[in-house]
Amino acid sequence: MTTNNPYNFLPLQPTGRNENDTANTYAPEDMIKIYEQQFLIQVPEDKLTEFLPALKAFYDIDNHTLDVSAIIFDAIADSAIIYNHKIKVGDYQLLGGLVEEAIEYDEDNTSVDSVEGEEIQAYTLECQRKFFINDIEIAYHFNLFIYGDGYSTLTKKDTVLEKMYWFVRGRFEEDLLDDAEDNDSLASINKQLAELGIREMDLTTIDEMVSYVENSIIDDAMVDELNRLLDDAE
Repeated sequence: MTTNNPYNFLPLQPTGRNENDTANTYAPEDMIKIYEQQFLIQVPEDKLTEFLPALKAFYDIDNHTLDVSAIIFDAIADSAIIYNHKIKVGDYQLLGGLVEEAIEYDEDNTSVDSVEGEEIQAYTLECQRKFFINDIEIAYHFNLFIYGDGYSTLTKKDTVLEKMYWFVRGRFEEDLLDDAEDNDSLASINKQLAELGIREMDLTTIDEMVSYVENSIIDDAMVDELNRLLDDAE
């Protein structure tokens, strides 16, 4: 690592040299910090061509090191780098209490051991999860429908993150194609992101963001609290 630091890089201590002994290696947590700097440091337009070489020289790392750091970042549970954007999971909030619902077995779906017309106890619950895209907080609201051992979610359509979800769903799910014209366009979504100070995203980035959000909206802590609510309701 050199002492020349024109971009105020974070000084970090390497753990050794790579397998060819040609460049420094760093702990996973430090590689995350280096990868963040690669994509998130604001660099003047006339300095862009100088930035990446300066970063590599400062940490004495190579292209391969930067490439594999994305995999390291995905292994961290609460955050990820997705095509030059950092996304992180925030806290959840249960809005209100459980609302009892009663659903009946459909005649066509009643199993041999079931009693036709039997009611299944179900509940709905309004929820919110915070996410951070490049450290900017965005809310994600959804209605949680709990039935037996299963659940499903219905996302609202207010925040830009929620609109990104419906944009992706409308493009890929045939049953939603009729309503796709009601969804925001890519240009509209990017305009809303720009108003928040977030760089524009292409289709691939939005797809990956939505997948990350869907995989992260319910975590172990939230499941534990839901189970307590269900136990109290029963």
